[in-house]
Order: sequence, then C-alpha cells, then structure tokens
Amino acid sequence: MRGVVFNGNRQAEIQEFPDPQAGPGDALIKVRASGLCGSDMHRYRAPGPTDYITGHEPCGVVEDLGAGAPPGLKIGDRVMVHHYAGCGICEICSMGYEQLCPTGHITYGGGTGHGANADYILVPSRTLVHLPDELSFEEGAAISCGTGTAWNGLKKMDVSGQDTVAVFGQGPVGLSGTLSAKAMGARVIAVDVMPERLDLALELGADHVINSQETDPVKGIQVLTGGMGATASLETSGNAVARGQVLQCLRTFGRCCYVGLGGPASIDFNRDVIFKVVTIFGSWTFSKSELIEIARFMVEAQVPLDKHITHRYTLDQAVEAFRNFDTATTGKCVLVMD
Repeated sequence: MRGVVFNGNRQAEIQEFPDPQAGPGDALIKVRASGLCGSDMHRYRAPGPTDYITGHEPCGVVEDLGAGAPPGLKIGDRVMVHHYAGCGICEICSMGYEQLCPTGHITYGGGTGHGANADYILVPSRTLVHLPDELSFEEGAAISCGTGTAWNGLKKMDVSGQDTVAVFGQGPVGLSGTLSAKAMGARVIAVDVMPERLDLALELGADHVINSQETDPVKGIQVLTGGMGATASLETSGNAVARGQVLQCLRTFGRCCYVGLGGPASIDFNRDVIFKVVTIFGSWTFSKSELIEIARFMVEAQVPLDKHITHRYTLDQAVEAFRNFDTATTGKCVLVMD
C-alpha cells in the first residue's frame, strides 16, 4: 500500500509499505479521508525524517476485524478513529483518555504508530467510533482531531449565547472554533495575521475579525465589547504573544482555554489572572466518548463543517497538499481516497 512520510525540511514523499493484516483486537480500516492538521507542520518542517506513516485524522470503512472486536462493529461500517492507544485498562484509559495513559501511549500518525495518510490504517478496534450517516468522510476526518479539539475547548468553558468569544488563530482548529462557537450561540471575534484566513472566518460566521499585524487585538476586542473585554477566549495558534493576549483580552470572571501547541510564554498572573478572577483551562484533544458527543453535536446543530474544508487532494497529490498547507493561507486540507 501507499503511505506518506516526511523526509525532513519540508519534504513529503509517498512510499510503498506492506499491506497490514488485522490480528486479535485489531481493525483494518480502508481510509476514505485523512485530514492535515497544524501539528503535522511541526514534523513536516523539522530537519529529521519520520519513521512512520503520517496522518492522525483518520476516517474510513472497516475492511477487516481481528478476533475479539466489539460486537457493535462489523465489516463495512463507516468509522472515525480515536487515534490513540494506551494500556486500555487503567483508570484514565477507562475514561476514554488513552492519550493520557500514565504508562505511555501510541499516537497513530503522530510519531509512534503508522497513520492515515495511506490506503489503510491498522488500529485497535476499541478506538473506533461510528461515523453518523449525515457526516461525510471528510467531515469525520476533521472531527477526529482539529475540529474536535476546538469544540472540546469551548465545551470546557461552557460557551453559550451569553458569550463573546475571542478565537486566536484561524487555521483549521481556529476556524473550527469559530464555527463551533457560533453554533453554540456566541458572538465571535476571530484573530489572525493572514487576510485569507480572516476572510474565511467571516464566511464561517465570525461577527468581527482582527488582523493582529495591523491592530492590537487586546485593544480591538476592548473596543468591540464597549471596554469590557471578551467573556471567553480560545487560543489555537501556540504563538507566545497570543498566549498572553488571550488572557489580557478577557473581562473580569472571564474564561480561557489553551489548545494550540507552542513554546513557553510570559504571563502576568497578578494582572491577568488573579485580579480578574479568570479561569484557565488546558485541553488536549478529547476522550473517545467526547468524540461521539462532538459528532452528535455537529449533526444536531447542523454545523456547516464542509465550508471550512477549502482543499481536497488525492493521496497521489499528498506532496502538493502539504506544500500548499504550509503556506498558512488555506482552510482545512483533506486527502480523499476512493
């Protein structure tokens, strides 16, 4: 089968791999869609090669099942993959957070296991979640990491129609945050440095956009909220400056959630946290049960997820896909396999 690897320094390559076989407890998935995620760019831009197939947003059809598969699964089922595997039996794994397993975990397509930028992916059958009929494979792939990550951060803050939410970063995760916050009823202020992504944020429902290269976003948010500040903020970029600004832009009793990966940042805890009585959340993707909840929300709220997918590529076009995604001007990019 074909699979995409990174050779270092922004070089992707399609290689041939042996076809995987389902053993006990395994599920072999025929990949139908695999999303490109912002966290992929850290490895794509790194100097060294990967020794695994990339792609940690899998969505497809069950091709084969090994012995011991859950009785609710059958060959031909449309599924998403909760793309982690811990020990499977500890308290944290039993909560569905196998990525937090204290004994370690595998991330499929993220460094320790072969991923979904391929014809097939082999995963433990317990990691699978049924894809609702109302959602496309591309939408399921997006939910499997980026979109789900944004949604879960907003859910932790209990965002509702009473909120003005500032979403910092309008890459695929941030755009998903804009979409999801609007679906939750909030007023949304989208912040980014790329005009193309700010234009897309407006198309997806943002009430206001701020180009932080042209306008101080903290001051801009103050103006848009009558001097009060946002009630909640979501940081998706991982940028050190933005990590401070998401706290600075909040009003008293505001809430903030960090989901973007990046380096250390400087925060004035007295001014921006203690004296404003701010609540800070950290969020790393979501649990398996929350993946089910996210998919249900997208269907019931009729969230137009398809609108944030701006580019689709075949697996043979993977090199072009990563090159284009690296420009930071696109929305969600997805590899689509027949």
